[in-house]
Amino acid sequence: MKLASKEDCVFCKIISGEIPCSKVYEDDLVFAFLDIAPINQGHILIVPKEHHASLTRVPAKYLEAMMRIAPVIGQAAMREIDGDGFNLHLSNGEAAGQIIAHAHLHVVPRQATDGFCWGHRTLSYENDTQRNEMAESIVKRMKL
Repeated sequence: MKLASKEDCVFCKIISGEIPCSKVYEDDLVFAFLDIAPINQGHILIVPKEHHASLTRVPAKYLEAMMRIAPVIGQAAMREIDGDGFNLHLSNGEAAGQIIAHAHLHVVPRQATDGFCWGHRTLSYENDTQRNEMAESIVKRMKL
């Protein structure tokens, strides 16, 4: 993932109107548009209007606005494709699959028969002690 400045960011260019898009929502804080490479028809991206490459840098008011509108957009997209549900997906960092260096939330309408699979795997902890130690270590690293 190439860290882009606001001037080089494709999402910032979409928000400013330099690059055309199929907009579905806009307010003072967020902008939502159809993904040009959708997982399913109706796949929408919700982005903060302010440029932040990482989710960890996005101010709370933008995150709140993204999550406030996500279920509304998800339900509308689901209904449009006669879907059975929708996924919200946000990748933070290249290792997590983030391609565009501007925080963004995917809203993917789903049908039971759409054939898409996130490809999740599951692992196990050796025991409850190891799991609890991991939780305690994470809590210590949180900066609240």
